[in-house]
Amino acid sequence: MEAFTGSRPAVMRFVAVLLVLLVLLLGGGAAFLMTWDIPPPTAPVQKVIPNDRLPK
Repeated sequence: MEAFTGSRPAVMRFVAVLLVLLVLLLGGGAAFLMTWDIPPPTAPVQKVIPNDRLPK
């Protein structure tokens, strides 16, 4: 395993870059969802209410 000890800093740097990119991606997605003005549904809703549920 001594052959791989020289590449350990490169692997650690690669993992660190991947973690930073993941955090930036998650932060950007969260910011997008918090600022996105989602339009409300515009389809009309029709429900049949039985007469038993209405006040007399």
